[in-house]
Amino acid sequence: MGFKCMIATVALSLFLLAGCQGENVEESFPMKVEVGDLAAVDQNGETTSLGELNKGKIVIADFIFTNCDTVCLPMTANMSKLQKKIAEAGLDGEVQLVSISVDPEHDSPEVLKEYSGRYEVDDKNWSFLTGYSRDEIESFANVSFKTPAAQVEGSNQFVHGTSFYLVSENGVLLKQYEGVSNPPYEEIIEDIEKLK
Repeated sequence: MGFKCMIATVALSLFLLAGCQGENVEESFPMKVEVGDLAAVDQNGETTSLGELNKGKIVIADFIFTNCDTVCLPMTANMSKLQKKIAEAGLDGEVQLVSISVDPEHDSPEVLKEYSGRYEVDDKNWSFLTGYSRDEIESFANVSFKTPAAQVEGSNQFVHGTSFYLVSENGVLLKQYEGVSNPPYEEIIEDIEKLK
């Protein structure tokens, strides 16, 4: 009887320890921001949301717009490289890439489909989002990602974050990485593996 109790106590302790280790992994990251949900439409015209895409997946997100004449093109090319590296590491089933348009009025699903077609995008785990209002995306970027998303007055250009953002399966923003020049691909892969 005493031996069974001891076994049960050890098993319970190991179970609790395993649960705590998962939390401790997230605690080791520099940011801890709850990411809200964002109802959207993807490049294929499918209704979705960030929460749905995040369900059971680690998310790497960025903010772009298709008329961008500066940082978005290299960011999308870099995200395309990251998608390949994630696949090479055998992690493509664990990770969802999400590019969120900050110009929903121009970036229709058709425009995003054409834009994504310029890169070797695998739709299976990379969604380009639109279908919300400009006010919604500005507020969402500010609150959930602590980054601006605003139109430059008198221009068709937008100010927005140029990072790649790591979001845990629990919907928590944990870290951001350089997205425009020399993203730290190996560090991103290592961080994804830590969270698995």
